[in-house]
Formats: sequence, structure tokens, C-alpha cells
Amino acid sequence: MVKRVLPLAAMEKILKKAGAERVSDKAKIALKNALEESAEDIGAKAVRLAMHAGRKTIKEGDIKLASK
Repeated sequence: MVKRVLPLAAMEKILKKAGAERVSDKAKIALKNALEESAEDIGAKAVRLAMHAGRKTIKEGDIKLASK
């Protein structure tokens, strides 16, 4: 299983920046899980794009294209 890397404090900052006055622990965990899942999907697509282009290095364009 992949170790999760996003801190809960960052999730609270994101939600507060979006206008939340208070944020529950369960809301922080839910956002963390959703973002990490999306990031893993984008990362996997970016790896495939780089490999298709004959590169080992993932570039900014790969990430942008994978996130669409």
C-alpha cells in the first residue's frame, strides 16, 4: 500500500482559504483522500505519457495533459 503524504494541516488551510470558518477532522481526511487519489491518477497518466514519448523524466506538460 502506498504511504499517504499530504498533511491534514494543509487540508485545513485549503478549506479555510475557500471560506470555511471551521473544519472537522473527518472533512480534512476526506479532502486528503480525494486529493491523493486524484494525484495518483494524474501521476500514473503522466508516467504513461512520458514513456510514450520515450522519456524517463516526467515534465510539466505531461502533468498538464494528464490532468485534463
